[in-house]
Formats: sequence, C-alpha cells, structure tokens
Amino acid sequence: MSAGCSQALGAAVARVCAAAAPASVTVLAAALTSAPHFWAPARSPIASSLSAVAAGGSVAVASTAPHGAVGGLSARGSAQPSTSSASISSAIFFPQQQGQRRRPWLESVAGPSLGRHERGFSSAVAGGGARSSATAARGGLGQAAPPPRPRMGPAGPLGSAPGAAVGGGFQAALGAANRLRQPSAIIPSFHRVPGAAAASSPPPPAPSNPAAAASAAPAAPAAPAPPARSAAPTTGTAPTTPSSAAAAAQQQQQQQQQQQQQAVRQQAVRQLSVQPEAAVYAGPSPRNPARVTLRTIRKKYEQGEQLTMVTAYDYPSAVHVDAAGIDLLLVGDSVAMVVHGHDTTLPITLDEMLVHCKAAARGARRAFLVGDLPFGCYETDVRDAVRSAVRMLKEGGMDAVKLEGGSPARVEAARAIVETGVAVMGHVGLTPQSVSVIGGFRPQAQVAEEALRVLDQAQALQRAGCFALVLECIPGPIAAAITRSLTIPTIGIGAGGECSGQVLVYHDLLGMMSHPHHAKVTPKFCKQYAQVGETISAALQQYRQDVEARAFPGPRFSPYTISHTEVLSLAEALRKRGMGGAAQAVEEEAHRAAEAKAKLTAAATAGSGQAGGKAPK
Repeated sequence: MSAGCSQALGAAVARVCAAAAPASVTVLAAALTSAPHFWAPARSPIASSLSAVAAGGSVAVASTAPHGAVGGLSARGSAQPSTSSASISSAIFFPQQQGQRRRPWLESVAGPSLGRHERGFSSAVAGGGARSSATAARGGLGQAAPPPRPRMGPAGPLGSAPGAAVGGGFQAALGAANRLRQPSAIIPSFHRVPGAAAASSPPPPAPSNPAAAASAAPAAPAAPAPPARSAAPTTGTAPTTPSSAAAAAQQQQQQQQQQQQQAVRQQAVRQLSVQPEAAVYAGPSPRNPARVTLRTIRKKYEQGEQLTMVTAYDYPSAVHVDAAGIDLLLVGDSVAMVVHGHDTTLPITLDEMLVHCKAAARGARRAFLVGDLPFGCYETDVRDAVRSAVRMLKEGGMDAVKLEGGSPARVEAARAIVETGVAVMGHVGLTPQSVSVIGGFRPQAQVAEEALRVLDQAQALQRAGCFALVLECIPGPIAAAITRSLTIPTIGIGAGGECSGQVLVYHDLLGMMSHPHHAKVTPKFCKQYAQVGETISAALQQYRQDVEARAFPGPRFSPYTISHTEVLSLAEALRKRGMGGAAQAVEEEAHRAAEAKAKLTAAATAGSGQAGGKAPK
C-alpha cells in the first residue's frame, strides 16, 4: 500500500471520528481490525488513526488541498494530501454489495458535493480488494488522469474546479453507472434540497459484525457538514434516543424530504421537456368540425340528398367554392386546358398538379378535396400509382385521388391505392386522358354493347374500393342504370339528372371564358350561371380608358400626401443640385393635389349638409 493511500486513509478517519467519543473510537478500531470483509491492507492505517484519535491525538486533515490531488500528488505534481480521503473512508466504513446504491451514504460522510472522480474511486474501493487492485493496475491510483467530464452537482469543500480523475476509463464507467442508479442525477444542482440524495436511496445493509454495526451507526451523524450547506440526516441513520417520539419525528421528517424530493424531480423533468406540462404530444391543429368527410358524403347518399362538386384550380376559386357550401372540390387535370391553355389534358405533370392542389387546399377549409392523377403518373406500374397517390395527400393536401378508366390495369391500381389507405374516386364514360384512343372528346355508351362495358367497369371499380364514381358524357338512361346498380354515389357531368350528384368546372359555370379557343372546347352540357367573362372584359376595358384619359388614379385614389413645408424644402434642395425642372414638378403637383383635395372636401361637406348629416372630419 502506497504512502499516499495511507495518508488519505488517515485523513479520512480523522475527519469521520474527530467528534466521536474516545470509548466508541476504541471499540470501532478493534472491530475494524478483526472484520474479515474489509480490505486487508487498509486495516492497519485505519486502526492506527483510530487509536491516535482515541488517545487524544490528531491526524492531519488536508482541507485545503487543491482539487485533483490524488495519492499525495497535486494536479501540478507537488506533494499534497489527497482530497479523496473522505470518499475512501466512506467506502470502507459502509461496505455494500455490488449493484447497490452508494452515493447517498458517501454524501452523508464526504459532503453533498462529492466529485465524480471521488464517487468512482470510492465505488472501486468498496467493491473489494481484487477489483481495487485491478483498477489500480489499469488506471493508476497514484497518477493523474485526464480531467473528468463536467458534473451537475454543486461545488463543495472537496473541490469545485475540474481536476484530475482517478482510475482512468474504468473509473469513468463506474462513475457513470453510479450516476445512472440515482433518480436525483437528472435534477440540476440549483434545484436540489438538503437530504434529497439521502432520501432517494435505501440504507446500506447491516454489516455481519455486530460490533462494527454498533460503532458505525453513530459515526455517520458525527461527520461535519460542508460549509455552504446545512447537514441533513440520512434515511438509514438510527435515532440517537430510542424514544418513540423521536422515532416518529424522524419518520415524519423523512417523509417530508421524500415528498419534497419528488416535487423537485418532477419539476426538473418538466424543465427538461420542450412540450408544455401534461402535453407530451399535442398533435396537429384540429380541422373545422363542419368539414365534409367520407362519412358526410355517405350519409347524404343514403338519405337521398344530392351531392355537389366543382372543379377548381387555385386559391381564389377554392375560397369561392368553399364559401358557397359545395360538398366536394376537384382539382382536375382539366387545368391543362382551362388554365395552361393546352388542347388536351395530357401535357400536365404531377408536379404541376401538386402546385394547384396546394393552392386549392389553402383556400378550401370545408369541402372534401379530390386530386386528379394526371396522365403518365399511374399507368406504368401499381407502385407508381401508389406513389403518386401518396404524394397527392402528403404534398398536395388532398383528401382523396381520382383516376380515369375501368380497365383491369386501372382497377388493380385503384385497389392498390385503396389498400394503401388513400380514398379513390373512379371515372368512367368519357375519359379525356384516353383521347388518342377514342379519337377526340366524344360521348360514350351510346350503343348497348358499349353501355354494358361501362357498367362492368363501374362495378369493377366499386369492388376495388372506390368511394364514388364520375360518369362523364353518357346518356341519361345509361347513367341511371349504373347508379341504380351501384351502392356508391355517382357524380354526373353530362350524364343526366339521375346521378347521385353533379360536377361542373368553376370557369365554365361562371362563364369566365369568352375566347373563341375556349368556346370550341366548352362542353354542350355546361350551364353558365353567370357571365363573369363579359363583366371582366368590360372592367378591363374601362380601366384602360381611365388610364389613357388620366382619370385614374386621380385625387380619390392618391391617399398619400406631403406637407407644404416639406415640399418647399425639397424644391429648394433640388434647385441647389441644379434640378430646376424636378423642383417645379414637385411644386406644381403638390399645388394640384391640394386644390383637388379641397374640392373633394367641399363636395363632401355640401353633400352631408343637404342630407342633414355632419361634415366629415
């Protein structure tokens, strides 16, 4: 055993037993000397220190040693008494079985500011001679190791600045395990309360030697407390008097400490969370309760109520559709013709469709949103169909998707999408994406054989899991037969009045387009509920005329003014720069604006006077 360790043990014994009675110290020395479970090399120094204390002598206690002094050497290499003496003595006086908590009993002797390297070293010593010897061989108990990681505990008399660690990597592992066993390790130092560490762990098991147990019990409360904190009784300390009143008082104090510790721990855990209290996961913001869902659509269908759907492509139109109380909003691939100016729906891509879907989703907060899968994003493979449908929901903000056709490949794609968890609306009859096959935008199912084919396609899509079907450009009797044979809603567009609902394009029903090109592709079945296109054209022409005649903006639509003083100052500054024309323009325009404003004020005053009202302010 090195001289440094002997010095450390002697200092620890002196600190623990300084306030004990000489008779008790003598009994303790005899018990420790004969105890078989203590480390054999440590018995002699301990017995010598105890005998010196019992005889009235003293053992030097280095209370001013710099943090990091280990084995008689300071962090800078000078000879210093070890600051780990208290932890060593506490590990020897209170041996415990491997795997049990040690920190509260160490803190009761060495102070609540027990450093991380001291806890690891004491754990190594308490584990037995063989483990301590292995630790010394690997980590070098008498050598300075790299600085330990920062700890959460408060600074105390045993050291506050980072210093040398003991035991190397093995000590670090022991220290980490020791900290993980303690629930109070997550509590920041400024939230800890006296006795919290001691109350969080059960007392150590009683030693096998009765004499050691009798002597060790009164030794713990005799340890002096750190200067910065008041001493706190530990959970396992026996009362000094055997009276029941003292025992009850101590038990009540322990319960209060446990309750306070629990409250502090809960507060610390809440402070470590970024979520508010009692809200681990709040989830997304709730949608409008009046929003149309598949249940709403199904309920209206079962009650025989007609469903309304409008095809819109952007934010303003979606706002209008939503405000009108329309049930479903379809972001259709017809945007290629109506908005992008193409002759067919084929050129539009999935990425372009997603842009329109996002805009419409921001405008409609109530209607059920359906996104049209464009041509080329689902025909090649079932996986492509599923991938495109998922993008429609995740990126486009849609509630469902729509695909055209009822061929076996389309039915298989619809089934795969439904099985993925995406609602699907089918589309039979005239399918504009198949314009190259059918030879143009022509009505379908006008012969019995073709009508039966459309009926079979509709039933196959229903079996695949579609929640509704669009019937486009087929005779009314055929649409009625298909609607009667299905148990899902049918949405007609040029398919008669016996369908479960109707759909029209926003621009078509408002009469927004009056261009000859658009007139060629406007379907015959579309009813124009307004002539918005004519109103728009008239308004644009009026605007052009007002600008050309300098009637716009005029004084009424020029609300921003500048004071007369600032006008004069600006004109003078411009003249100094040699910009006489600009200065004259400023003065003339300011004079003209003032005259126009005076006329408007006079006219407003005269009008209010005739009406018996008050003059404007």
